[in-house]
Amino acid sequence: MAQNFAHGNYSHTQRKARNGGGGRTPKDRARRTLSQNFLADRHALDLMVKAAAPEGLVLEPGAGEGVLTFALADAGARVVGYEIDPMLAGRLAARTRSDPRISVVRGDFTAARAPREPFAVVGNIPYSITSKIVDWCLRAPELTSATLLTQREYARKRSGDYGRWSLVTVESWPWFHWRLGDTIGRESFRPVPSVDSAILRVQRRPEALVHGRRSYQELVELGFGGVGGSVRASLKTRYQGVDAALEAAGVARDAVVAHVHPDQWIILWERLCG
Repeated sequence: MAQNFAHGNYSHTQRKARNGGGGRTPKDRARRTLSQNFLADRHALDLMVKAAAPEGLVLEPGAGEGVLTFALADAGARVVGYEIDPMLAGRLAARTRSDPRISVVRGDFTAARAPREPFAVVGNIPYSITSKIVDWCLRAPELTSATLLTQREYARKRSGDYGRWSLVTVESWPWFHWRLGDTIGRESFRPVPSVDSAILRVQRRPEALVHGRRSYQELVELGFGGVGGSVRASLKTRYQGVDAALEAAGVARDAVVAHVHPDQWIILWERLCG
């Protein structure tokens, strides 16, 4: 069944498509503007469903033509698919009108209110709004997990696969575990994008690793602030006992912030703030 979703803010979409079109059809230009690359490989689809292990309520950003939507429903989920393209939303709504497992919302996922019951997010999401969707997920109190098909580079950065850690991951680490899943090659999409994708799994922990959200995030944000070029220099501007805390966490005195593992940040918080 379909639902109206009267949010007019589409500012997250890419605006790189040239007016002239270069021979592209209106459909081609719409796909480029909305960053649409549809999953067209059965094996890749199976990998997504396996990683998500869907059950209960699942929200799907960018439902598109419904390939993943139906796969999630077939796996046992109750799916609410969000689609900002009115043509695709209308088609998917028509196809699922008599299917009680699936609802289609015509509008912007990132403008939606989060459900008040436990739910997961699963989606082949537009590259252009990956960060916005991830931020939405991290703010949702009842989110249990997010299984997202993103640019491979993004997934590697957020999961620490380069041996470096980002502020987003470290700041949310006490509440969410980040994991890099299977790589999905660019040939699995239509139209074919210029880069490969990967499955990024963000799962809420059953219990938080720290009990002081504000003090932990203030510590991390100061560390990532870049004062003095090292974690030690940044933290010493506010905290006492930094050298002892660094030693307890196994962090070198000259370590740059990106090389400090999230688990080490937990120890630093325990020693400096806990």
